[in-house]
Amino acid sequence: MRLLVFLTLLLFPLFVISQDFRFPKLPEYASGYEKIAPKNWNVIDTVYGDLNKDNNADMAVILEYDSFISENRAYGYNDVELITEYQKPRILAVYLRDKFSQKLHLAVQNNSFVLRAKEGGIMGDPFRRMEIDDNTLILAFEGGNEWRWKLNYTFKYQNKDLILTYANSTYYNVISGEMTDHIYDFLDRKLTLVNGNIFSRNIKNKVDEETLIFGQPRKLSEFKKPWTWEILNNNFL
Repeated sequence: MRLLVFLTLLLFPLFVISQDFRFPKLPEYASGYEKIAPKNWNVIDTVYGDLNKDNNADMAVILEYDSFISENRAYGYNDVELITEYQKPRILAVYLRDKFSQKLHLAVQNNSFVLRAKEGGIMGDPFRRMEIDDNTLILAFEGGNEWRWKLNYTFKYQNKDLILTYANSTYYNVISGEMTDHIYDFLDRKLTLVNGNIFSRNIKNKVDEETLIFGQPRKLSEFKKPWTWEILNNNFL
């Protein structure tokens, strides 16, 4: 009985944190990343660059909660499945700079897209980089164990949102070198599939192309966790 009471008291704070947790709405306006983090949130990466072709430095920022919680993460897009993971939530936010006032205005806030620190397998935190280049926002992730994966996403500002224009998903074995590489071009609606070996790239690898058939372009504001968009049959991004 005493053991049961002890375990209940031990787990109760975790239950409370999970039940009470709500993602905050980030400030609509900001002068920089320093003042946008709500209480108990920390900025872990910030980049600047022109996203909407007005020659002003816009901002993309990733924040992380300072405590572990039990978070339901989506797997699958149409038939959504949830899996509970104990980790620190993350937020991706994009701010556009007003060319007159020079204030930053919140354009996109996504609470689920950025992979969490424990979702990278033995390689640790899967988040590799974020950058703004040539009016696009680029995010890269990497993880796995003996079988490794790399994910790269490129978003372009369009119609008051960031639209996915290109992506790359690579899956390979670090010992044998066996590799599958998916290169997605959503502007030309083309998928390039490369099968072969990472140790003999461009020599014996087999390259196939097919047409990408999808409805509306995927927006960053509505994108769930990576691998939740089934673009083709059994082909997830």
